[in-house]
Amino acid sequence: MNKAGCCGPWRSGALAGLLLLLLSAPASAELGDYGFWRTLGNLASPPGADNPVTSDQRQGAYPLLANPDGYENFSAGAYYQWQTIALAPETGAVCGNGSEYKFFVNRVPNTSNTVVYFEGGGACWDYESCSGQTGIRGARNPDGIPDDYMSLLNPGASLVSPFVVRLHPWTRVKTQNWNMVYVPYCTGDIYSGDRVAVYEDPEGEAEPLIWHHNGLRNTRAVISWLKDNLQRPGQMLATGCSAGGIGGLTNYHPTRRDMAPTRSFLINDSGPAFSAPVGADPQQYPSVLLQSFIRQSWGLDQPGGPLAYLKSGLPALNLNDLGSLYPALATALPQDRMGHTHFWRDLNYSSYSYERFFPEIENAPDQATKEALLHQKWAVDTERLTQTLAGLDNFGYYLPMFRDVNESHCTSIIEFANSDIQELGLELGDFVNNVMNGSGAVMQASETDTVADYNKPFNLLYWSLDQLL
Repeated sequence: MNKAGCCGPWRSGALAGLLLLLLSAPASAELGDYGFWRTLGNLASPPGADNPVTSDQRQGAYPLLANPDGYENFSAGAYYQWQTIALAPETGAVCGNGSEYKFFVNRVPNTSNTVVYFEGGGACWDYESCSGQTGIRGARNPDGIPDDYMSLLNPGASLVSPFVVRLHPWTRVKTQNWNMVYVPYCTGDIYSGDRVAVYEDPEGEAEPLIWHHNGLRNTRAVISWLKDNLQRPGQMLATGCSAGGIGGLTNYHPTRRDMAPTRSFLINDSGPAFSAPVGADPQQYPSVLLQSFIRQSWGLDQPGGPLAYLKSGLPALNLNDLGSLYPALATALPQDRMGHTHFWRDLNYSSYSYERFFPEIENAPDQATKEALLHQKWAVDTERLTQTLAGLDNFGYYLPMFRDVNESHCTSIIEFANSDIQELGLELGDFVNNVMNGSGAVMQASETDTVADYNKPFNLLYWSLDQLL
């Protein structure tokens, strides 16, 4: 049984939360918000679950399994603080190394609205990448998730994005007043796998690595707990960057269906599911080599597995082309507003996608040549994605050129500033606001200027963060 619980006395947290509420409350109430007296009442008597898991949802493919009573020490009235929610093995949840899976909740008394943030952190599909070897691009948290993961001593999680930082110094977004759910990443499979893999050490020196690509079941266990313990959201945003961006994308339909918000939004930051039909020419569809590999490594194609499960709720999904997920979601959820964003000069996700699969990139004579080849293939995939999204009114895109931090990867981490499209006078916040507050067709904007972003002045904050990263 796990001991993990909240991060401080609830009474002091509630008093601090009241002050925070007064400082950060929106000018007018929105769908899902509670009035003043209801909010005061919630401080004394926190609202319980009003959309619990049904008996039918406990059955079938990827069911919503219950966390045993008393397994975690959740305090319903511990507002404005991160609480650790440990999930028992009976829920189907486990980290890649077999350790206990945990996620984190930061509740507020004034609204039912909820942001579900999927953590980013690479991917893995063999011994080298899943074991966390130095020099190999791998996945986050190969050793599991500590109870104090959301402390300020781990700013890569607790301060990762304005979406989940209540008092961000300069970036404002309405999720800062919402209930926050932080879903950590420890399986290396973009929250989408369902396979226990045995990876042999290529050097033959270490024991084989048993790795649980368990991302889909972990996400289902998180949703089960949320339904059994929190109220149904009036509004919900699913978001995340990198692996978290594509994880939010692949899990959006079942998450949205089961959480059942009145209004729902998706913002996928830098986690594209590029079109790559099975058996396609890699020169035309550069992501096909990676996708062919992970289909097997992560168990995506197994009978009754993750892709078949997605297809059961998304009839328009073409199982032979993961890029069909965008129109499949847009068709199935016409009232939802969804958006995708990444940088044209992303060197992180592109490296995962192509470097180990194209010898001319892996063995490039110098870094400049390698980057140019990565940019070329990324541009091919990105152009095709814009063509797909151009025909979808409820699925927009926002594609700035470059930001000099984190390999120009993830537009929404740290701050929304400098993820701008200068030639159009747009900031990332404009796109986020359009997705979450707009009407009509969702914004579609792309930067063509390849020079302006490189001419910005030196940014000490970005330089310092890159040294840490």
